[in-house]
Amino acid sequence: MCTVFSDRQGILLVEFLPRGETINAVRYCERLRKLRRAIQNKKRGMLSQGNVLLHDNARPHSAGVTQNLIQQFGWEQFDHPPYSPALSPSDYHLFLFLNLKRDFGGRSFDSDDNAKNGFQQLAVFTDGIFL
Repeated sequence: MCTVFSDRQGILLVEFLPRGETINAVRYCERLRKLRRAIQNKKRGMLSQGNVLLHDNARPHSAGVTQNLIQQFGWEQFDHPPYSPALSPSDYHLFLFLNLKRDFGGRSFDSDDNAKNGFQQLAVFTDGIFL
């Protein structure tokens, strides 16, 4: 599984979950810490401008430890009504799925590492997200 964090200009962080593991609150918080470091490294000054986190209401996202970390970072987050796709466009983001289908259609990978490398070579990682 792959977790992608982005802003309107492009990808900020991509994290791959090892085969057989699942996301829990602790792992999600680790990713949020990595996201914060990625923002510090890639977008100087962005952390002081205020950040809005848009994620769904899955258990790892709504857990107390996660909420405390988001509050500690000073990030704002949108409330997300259950089962509402309207506030989670990244789950269904058309450009990503179209690129995946175009670039991966008919391909197979003999290892997780080859799949990761193929995913990271998508144009969205070099060209950014243009809406």
